[in-house]
Amino acid sequence: MKTNKNKAKGVGKFLVGAGIGAGLALLFAPKKGSDLREDLKNKITDLINKAKEIDVQEVKENLENKLEEIKNEIEDLDKEKVKKIAEKKAKQLKEKTEELVEYAKEKGTPVLEKAAKDVKKQAANVCREVLAKLEDE
Repeated sequence: MKTNKNKAKGVGKFLVGAGIGAGLALLFAPKKGSDLREDLKNKITDLINKAKEIDVQEVKENLENKLEEIKNEIEDLDKEKVKKIAEKKAKQLKEKTEELVEYAKEKGTPVLEKAAKDVKKQAANVCREVLAKLEDE
C-alpha cells in the first residue's frame, strides 16, 4: 500500500515529466528565447495549479472502485458464458445419446440397446454434475 508520501512522489514525477514535455515542445517551436521562457513559465504555473487541485485519495478510491466493478463484471460474464455453453452442450449431448439409443433399437440388438442406454444415462449424469458445479460457483 502506498503512503501519501509515495503518492506525492508519483504525482511529482508526473508533473516533472509533463513540465519537461511542455518545455521541449516550447523549445522546438519557432519563437524568440524570451517568449519561449515566458511561455514555459506560464505552462509550468498552469500545471502546478492543476496539480494542486488533484485529490489523490479521491482519484485512488474512484479508480479502485471502477477496477473492482470491471473485475466483477468480467467474472460474471465468464460464469454466464460458460454456463450457457455447458447448457447448450448438455442439450446436444442428450440429443446425440437419444439418437444412439434409437439407432440401437432399430438394429434390434438388446446388448447394443442396453449399452446405448447406459451411455445416455452416464452422459446425463455428467451433464448434471457439470451444470450443478457451475450453479454453485
